[in-house]
Amino acid sequence: MKSFQLQLRFLLPLLVTLALAALVALPLMDRMTERWFARDLNNRGLLLTRTLAAALDQSDDANRLTQLRALLERVVQDERLVAIALCSPDGERVLATRGYPSSLGCAQAAQQAQRSAPRLTLATGAVHVGVYPVNPEQQPGDRLVLLQDLSFTERRSEDTQRYLLAFMTLLGLAVAGITMAVAQISWRGWVSGMRAILRGEGILRPLVQAPELQPLALEVRERLRDLEDEFYRERGPLTEWDPERLRQLLKTQLRGDQVIIVSNREPYIHQHGPDGIVVRRPASGLVTAVEPVMRACSGTWIAHGSGDADREVVDAQDCVAVPPDSGEYRLRRIWLSDEEEQGYYYGFANEGLWPLCHVAHVRPVFRESDWACYRAVNQRFADAVVAEARGEDPVVMVQDYHFALLPAMVRQRLPKATILTFWHIPWPNPESFGICPWRRELLQGLLGSTILGFHTRFHCKNFLETVDRFLEARIEHEHSTISYRGAQTLIESYPISIAWPSEAQQAAWPPPAEARRAVLERLQLPRDTVLAVGVDRFDYTKGILERLHAVERLLEKRPQWQGSFVLVQVAAPTRSVLEEYRDFQHRIQRVAERINRRFGAGRYQPVVLLAEQHDSVAVNELYRAADICVVTSLHDGMNLVCKEFIAARDDERGVLILSRFAGAARELTEALIVNPYHVEETADALHRAALMPEAEQRERMASLRMTVREFNVYRWAGRMLADAGRWRLRQRIVARVQRQREAPETVA
Repeated sequence: MKSFQLQLRFLLPLLVTLALAALVALPLMDRMTERWFARDLNNRGLLLTRTLAAALDQSDDANRLTQLRALLERVVQDERLVAIALCSPDGERVLATRGYPSSLGCAQAAQQAQRSAPRLTLATGAVHVGVYPVNPEQQPGDRLVLLQDLSFTERRSEDTQRYLLAFMTLLGLAVAGITMAVAQISWRGWVSGMRAILRGEGILRPLVQAPELQPLALEVRERLRDLEDEFYRERGPLTEWDPERLRQLLKTQLRGDQVIIVSNREPYIHQHGPDGIVVRRPASGLVTAVEPVMRACSGTWIAHGSGDADREVVDAQDCVAVPPDSGEYRLRRIWLSDEEEQGYYYGFANEGLWPLCHVAHVRPVFRESDWACYRAVNQRFADAVVAEARGEDPVVMVQDYHFALLPAMVRQRLPKATILTFWHIPWPNPESFGICPWRRELLQGLLGSTILGFHTRFHCKNFLETVDRFLEARIEHEHSTISYRGAQTLIESYPISIAWPSEAQQAAWPPPAEARRAVLERLQLPRDTVLAVGVDRFDYTKGILERLHAVERLLEKRPQWQGSFVLVQVAAPTRSVLEEYRDFQHRIQRVAERINRRFGAGRYQPVVLLAEQHDSVAVNELYRAADICVVTSLHDGMNLVCKEFIAARDDERGVLILSRFAGAARELTEALIVNPYHVEETADALHRAALMPEAEQRERMASLRMTVREFNVYRWAGRMLADAGRWRLRQRIVARVQRQREAPETVA
């Protein structure tokens, strides 16, 4: 019964449609038939006139007119002819047969014949009016008026209508019958297909068994995605990664094993201030990402002590509890001489590896003395790891390109250690990496890792190809592992992120309107300013110069922004001892001054360059005040500035402009993705961001916040530590099986 009702719901509209089509087709068919008959009657009248032309030309005298009248009367006896009249060149009627209306003069007949439907209604019925020249070569000349009967056309039109109605009726019945048969046959397939969709089978599988349900399945899938997005936006992830979950993972998968982190930059710096020793957190993406992990793990962090008061606060083992207010983990500091720091950090790491990996059009510099310092410092940090280890199998997390040799050094001393190395910067292609004179040593050092992580799969692919090019190793691309000298290393991508701010932290933030008012007053900017911010170190890989060129092009191309668009560029000085960085900083300052001279007026300056260190509170205030955040890295591993901006915008406002060459661009697809080398494209993105409606801003920012909240730094660390836990468990099982195999041999 239900299937019959559904079929009727389909058939009734179909039949109504066919009926309406028939009603529309009938008048159209009448007009077409009338035009066809008019054309045929004109051809017939022309033929008849030509036949009578010889007799009509000899109609000069009265006797001849009498004979001609008799001739025309005989012609009119044709069943389709009603009457005939002969008109002179001056429009006078010369003669007419019986039945010709006396009211129809020659002029009126000519006007009627020129119409698209030369139709005239007489007492006897409808007639067709035709006027034809007797002698076409004679102008003006006599004309013959023919009135032809149209009753036969009406009869044929009625016949045509009957045939058409019969045809449409039969067609409708045939279509209805076929439809009911097909619907009845496929009804069970439709029902089973719908049940599969509602059970989720059609969503989990790429195809639904019933092909006709594929469009419906796609529509249902899209609607469910929309509902899921709304749910995540309102409720957040079902199992959010946080410090407590990370601690539980350490207890369950790593069984409380010791965790040691090694990095060049320390998370807290002690310095002398006007009122004594002060503690400062450095502006570093690495510290921002890793420090929350250390809080959750309560382990040991080994780093270079670079503060001028660092030595005064450590104990006899060069350790200090941090953070200062809670002491959640230990920080062990390694002291380096000026010569070691110059060779290891500024030399090999930042004049060699940094430009080599970033491919930022700055030539890397490799010196033998720098390489010796780099190797020696890596060994010193490796010794510190061994000294801090409480057992033979700690979990060691090695951070970044400063310690490419350290994993193999630790592996040599602690063969059972689980070493997680994360390379925070991009890994270049084999051709670029081949420039390094010590490429084999660096690769061998990194392959001492149990797990080697990069930000993206693209960087993992580059590393696998580099090892394949320069080392004799067995590479399993399917499992992304490298076997070298009897040890196996897992190569995996772990996109790094930030710690999502807690509710207490967010409650302490000033409202966005208040933050904006404070920033505009401090920088002396008008209230209607379109405020764009960039937060970077003074580094040539961050695309600051390209960003300034885009602002300049925006003001050139769209003068309406002159006086209202301002870029506030925070650029913390870094590595100023290197000539390349000093020259870059001076160049940025010169370009900013040139743009301000060109477009500035009075107190208005389109570029506000803040070349100084800003703490996290000041940076967060800038994020909350800004209309646009601009991240135009020329090449970046991840870039956490964009994620910090997203986390700061709890009002779901603001627009993120993100370079396609930053690793974050693969996650944050709702940002405006640009090519920073294309100045025109970046300028257009600035214009689009400045004009973006609030509704679109909210839609984009809500999705971005959902991504950053779920894929936070604890998830990043948790994935690595979970992989490490599985790896350690597998190694223990292998060792246990090996002992069981050796036990019978020992007994024997």
